[in-house]
Amino acid sequence: MEFILSEKINSVLKLTLNRPDKFNSFNRIMALELISELTKAADDTTVRAILLTGNGKAFCAGQDLAEALDPNGPGIKKIVEEHYNPIILKIRELAKPVICAVNGVAAGAGANIAFACDIVLAAKSSSFIQAFSKIGLIPDSGGTFFLPRLVGFNMASALMFTGDKLSAEDAHRYGAVYKVFEDAELQTEALKSSETLANLPTKAIGLTKKLLNESYSNNLQQQLNAEGSAQVVSANSYDYKEGVKAFLEKRKPEFKGE
Repeated sequence: MEFILSEKINSVLKLTLNRPDKFNSFNRIMALELISELTKAADDTTVRAILLTGNGKAFCAGQDLAEALDPNGPGIKKIVEEHYNPIILKIRELAKPVICAVNGVAAGAGANIAFACDIVLAAKSSSFIQAFSKIGLIPDSGGTFFLPRLVGFNMASALMFTGDKLSAEDAHRYGAVYKVFEDAELQTEALKSSETLANLPTKAIGLTKKLLNESYSNNLQQQLNAEGSAQVVSANSYDYKEGVKAFLEKRKPEFKGE
């Protein structure tokens, strides 16, 4: 691959956006490579958690505008429909935890891809910017879906209308980021968190993720029914039996994600 670094660390697949000279802004090649890696991770039973981060000073500056403005480029319609929409859907459909380690600025689509992940960790110096309004565009990549649910309707409106920068610590305070680390500690702590999640009962985590996705459209009765069905599946899993057995034997469980 040209613009995505892929590294398997035990049961964690670490994917690194790798256009540091362009602040990891997306072009078509990088977007399609990321989609491909997420697709393969979904089918790889040895991968139990995905860690997404960026190389260099930025996490992701969003879309490479040179490509967007190129008359021979893919054009905005393809960029949204073939690049960003599939990335967001892959992240949400993966029956495995996706952790985002934001190592620097996350702007535009970069910010919204981070917010679509299950858990967001951030370096203290990082920031999030809904940069779309600065150039006359609307927030895409699921931004209008996820950000209001993370920080509230009014705060999301303000951030999207103004394009103001949101610091990592404010993002944590508003609930958009789970934890903030010193810059030098981010990658170590993010991998540690990812490996912890990978060693948990990831089958149940995948079912929980599916339920969280469905909660956006279900009413209470539908959600209760969905929980009941998922709980039956969980109760028949290897991990449930191992978890109960380990509890009774007073030992640490060894989950397999099965």
